[in-house]
Parts: sequence; C-alpha cells; structure tokens
Amino acid sequence: MNFTDTAWKIFNQSIEDYHILDSVETPIKNPFESDTLERILYAKNWIDTVQWHLEDIIRDENIDPVEALQLKRTIDASNQKRTDLVEFIDSWFLDKYKDITPKSDAKINTETPAWAVDRLSILALKVYHMSLEANRESASEEHRYNCQQKLDVLLTQKEDLCASIIQLLNDIENGDVKMKVYKQMKMYNDESLNPILYQKEQK
Repeated sequence: MNFTDTAWKIFNQSIEDYHILDSVETPIKNPFESDTLERILYAKNWIDTVQWHLEDIIRDENIDPVEALQLKRTIDASNQKRTDLVEFIDSWFLDKYKDITPKSDAKINTETPAWAVDRLSILALKVYHMSLEANRESASEEHRYNCQQKLDVLLTQKEDLCASIIQLLNDIENGDVKMKVYKQMKMYNDESLNPILYQKEQK
C-alpha cells in the first residue's frame, strides 16, 4: 500500500470514528502507536473533521451570538492546531529525506507534501458528506442526482491528487524536486502581531 492509499484509509477511519457519536465534544481516541506517521495522520484528520462540524454549527442563523463568538474562537484555535500539525508533518518528511541531495537543476514545488496531504484530508471529508447527500432518502431525486454528479468529480479529484502527491514524493526522493518549507507565520493568533490584541495590551 503506497503513502496516499494509507493516508486515505486512515482519514476515512477517523471520519467514521467521529460519526459514531457525531459530536464536536467527542474526545479523540487515536488507535495508532505513538511516534508513528499513522498516528499523526489520524490526529490531522480528526482536527479537520471536528472543525468541519463546527463550521456547520456556526452557520445556524438562529445561533446565540455569545455561543457564536465562543465557537469562532474555538475555530481559530482549531485552525492554529491544524497549521501546527501540517508543519509537523512537513518536519517528518524533511527528516525522512534529509539524506537526499537535490540535483543542481532541482525544482521547488509550489506546495509542500504536508499541505498536499492537508488537501487530501479535507477531500476525504467532502467525499464522505457528499456521498451522504447523494444517498439521502429524504432528499429529492434532483438533489441526489446533483450530489452524485459532484461526488463523481470529487472522486476524480481524489485520484488526481493522490497521483500528484506520489509523484511529488518520488521527485523528492530522486532529487528532481528540492523540498523547502516555510512556516505559515499566522498573525491573527499572535498577541505581538495582531494590532487589535497588542493595542489592547498597551492601553
């Protein structure tokens, strides 16, 4: 089983596990051993899955404003955890390929392996939920048909993205692509960089 097959399987295991209770309050029970890539991938998708449902909840037009503010801050914190974990995955890849010497004409890819994996994790969620809609008995036939059309596109996108990730990893291993990582340097959660936060501290 190649890397993307493994990742896709783990992402779907995480999604299925979440939907046993289908609650954003459900604590993660990571089934994989510590210090393994599988454990990291499961944790990554669990964050994405919880955040997916938080984003659904906050779009309720009748939501209490106080609850909405609390949810927004929870989503912000989740986004930071997601970014941190993606960067951790890139660190894992950097260590894996540390002995690879890029060729003199090696290219730099526009996206790191971990951010491509991030897209695959989100895509797994899109496929799962679009499949539910394509088969929802309470929906109209037109709705199910339209969702099936979208699902077909998502599945094609999954095949293309998996192939692209495998190609990128092969190119890094062969020295054809130089792996270069930039930290996201998000500013909105940093009290020293967000003017709303640091101006508040100065008052």
